[in-house]
Amino acid sequence: MNIFAPCDLPVINGEKVFLRPITREDTPLIVAWRNTPSVYRHFIFRQPFTPELHENWLRTKVDTGKVIQYIIVEKDGSRPVGSVYYRDVDPENESAEYGIFIGEKDALGRGLGTETARLFTRFGLDVLKLHRISLRVLDGNDIARRSYEKAGFVTEGVFKDMVKLDGKYRDLSFMAIINEEGET
Repeated sequence: MNIFAPCDLPVINGEKVFLRPITREDTPLIVAWRNTPSVYRHFIFRQPFTPELHENWLRTKVDTGKVIQYIIVEKDGSRPVGSVYYRDVDPENESAEYGIFIGEKDALGRGLGTETARLFTRFGLDVLKLHRISLRVLDGNDIARRSYEKAGFVTEGVFKDMVKLDGKYRDLSFMAIINEEGET
């Protein structure tokens, strides 16, 4: 598995978006996005997100290579609209967990998340040489599920009443993509 130092990560180009490595200067955007109801309602972690929490995330996860995080930028206008990342990067097992959010409400429904899912998944499989990329999706997040399926993820299982959010139990689906070409 190829592990890059955060400063050596490449920019990833698509048709509608490009993905660039996160920087500390992105903290105000991340904090604002993560506290937006349309974003946090799809997260299990629902506590108010602060600059201090984000700095801790950068220091303990991104800087150490346990997380590889990018900012999603619209090509038209170069406006940051969200973030995509691999967390729990495991070099020994060549695996990681995928996560994404679109923070700008007017960027939703335009295919930016689907293109990002495809681009970042290819990056994970082809460049990082991950064997397995997994993700978790809350029930009811059908737009995200369809986006993940378009990127090649398949549902491996549904865990009934896995989490309790806003006083209600919610199902959690586990999805993954396996790099069959990377078999040795």
